Amino acid sequence: MLAVPLAPAPAQVTRTAYWARLLPVLAALACVTRIPSFVRPLWNPDEGYLAIQARLLAQGGHLYETVVDRKPPLVPWLYEAVFALCGSGSLAPVRVLAVLAQALTAVLLASLARRRWGDTAGRTAGVLYLLVSVGLNPEDAQAATFEVFILPCTAAALWCADRGRWAAAGAAVACAFLTKQTGGAVLLPVAWLLHRAGTPRAGAAGLAAGFALPVGCAALVTDPAGFLFWTVTGSAAYVSFTGSELHVLGRCLGNTGVLAVACAGLLPPVLRTLRATRAAAADLWLWLAASAVAVATGFHFFGHYYLQLTPPAALLATAALRLLPRERLTAAVLTSAGCCALFLTWGLFAPRLELAHAQRLAAALAQRTAPTDRVLVWGMHPETYWLAGRTPATRYLTAGLLTNYSGGRDGPRVGEAYAVQGTWPVFRAEMAAHAPALVVDDSRGRPYAPPRIPTLNHLLASHYEEVGRVDGAILYARTSHG
Repeated sequence: MLAVPLAPAPAQVTRTAYWARLLPVLAALACVTRIPSFVRPLWNPDEGYLAIQARLLAQGGHLYETVVDRKPPLVPWLYEAVFALCGSGSLAPVRVLAVLAQALTAVLLASLARRRWGDTAGRTAGVLYLLVSVGLNPEDAQAATFEVFILPCTAAALWCADRGRWAAAGAAVACAFLTKQTGGAVLLPVAWLLHRAGTPRAGAAGLAAGFALPVGCAALVTDPAGFLFWTVTGSAAYVSFTGSELHVLGRCLGNTGVLAVACAGLLPPVLRTLRATRAAAADLWLWLAASAVAVATGFHFFGHYYLQLTPPAALLATAALRLLPRERLTAAVLTSAGCCALFLTWGLFAPRLELAHAQRLAAALAQRTAPTDRVLVWGMHPETYWLAGRTPATRYLTAGLLTNYSGGRDGPRVGEAYAVQGTWPVFRAEMAAHAPALVVDDSRGRPYAPPRIPTLNHLLASHYEEVGRVDGAILYARTSHG
C-alpha cells in the first residue's frame, strides 16, 4: 500500500509564504540603502585602519602584539579573511558583507516583531529599520566598520533570549562584544528577559557559558594579556574629556540631531504611546537605554556609535504604531522613506575632502618610496598606508595611540604624557630597528604636531630633512648621514 504524503500544516504554509514575500523586499531594500557605500574606496579612517591591520596580519603580524588597536578581534579577522579570498586592493567585498549584516539585522527584527505582534508588525519593523539605518553622516552610516557588524549580533541576542535559548543568547552577546566592546550592552535587555522568564538559575548558567566560551577562546587565540589590555584596561585616558567639553558637547548634539531627522517618522508615534509601551515593551526600552549608554561611553559621540540605537528604535516604533490608526503607519513609513532618500542623496553626492587629501598624500608617498620601504605617517589617517601600498614602520597606525588625540580631542590632554601606557618605548625601539625611509607629518597644525612631541621632533631634526609638501602635510626623507 502506497503511503500518502502528509500535507504541510497550515501554520507552516503561512510561515513559508510570509517569509517568501518579505525576504526579497528586505534584501532589495538593504541593497538600495547601501548603494552609496560602493561609490568611494574608503569612507572613514576606521576602514583604513582595519584594511592596513588586515594586510599586516596576512603578512604574519600578531594581533595585540605587532598589530594593535583598542578594539576586539572579530572585525580585523573578518577583513583579513575577506582579503585572503578576494585580495586586499578593494573594500567592495567587505561592503557586500555589510549589506548582508544589515539585511540579517532587519530579518531578525522582523521575526521578533512578528512573534510578538503579528505579521504586519514584522514587515513594519524590518522596513523601518533599514530606512533609518542610513540616517547619519554617510561616512558613519555607509562605512563597513565595527557598528554595522555589531547590529546583527545584538538583534540575534534578543531573538534568542525571546525564545528562551540562553546559551545561544550568551554567544550572540559575546559576538557583539568581540566586534566592539560596547556591543556587550545588549546583555542588559537579555538579562531582563531571563528574569522575566522565571528560570534564572539554569538560564543564567547557559547565558554565562555562552558568553564566556567565545570570549575566552578569542583571548587565548590572540594573547590573553594583550587582549585584556587593549580591549579593557588600556584606555583610561581615551575616555576622559577634560579640556574638550565644548568639543564633545557639539559633536553629541550634532549627531543626535542628525539621527533625529532620520527618525522623524518614528519619534511621534513612540512619544504618543509612551505610557502604553513603557510596560509592554520594557526589554526594548532597556535595549534603547543600554545602547544610549554605549553611545556615551568614552564621551566621543562619533556618528557611527549611534547606529546601535537604530534596532531598538525601530522595534519601539513598531510597538507604538500597532496601537495607532492605520494611517499613522503609512505616514511613518513614508516619512522614513523620504528621510532615507535625503541621506542616500547626501551619500552619493557629498564631497569627501579628507579622502581626496589621503589619496594625494598616498600618491606622493608611493612615488618617493619603494614597495619594500617602511614609512611613517604621523597623523590620524591610516588609510594612507593602504592607499599607497606601503608597510608602516610602527605598530601604532595613528598618532592617537601615542598622544591621546584619538577622538579628535582639542584640549590640553594631548602629548607624550597622555599616550597609551608603554607605547613610547616600543615606538623608539621600532624606529631604531627599522627606520622609515619617509616620514609624513600630516598633523597640519593639530595639537600632536611634531614640535609638541619631543621624541618625534628629535628624530626628525637628527635624521631627516624636508623634501616636499602635499596639502599642508610635510614629507621628510632620511639624510645621507641618518
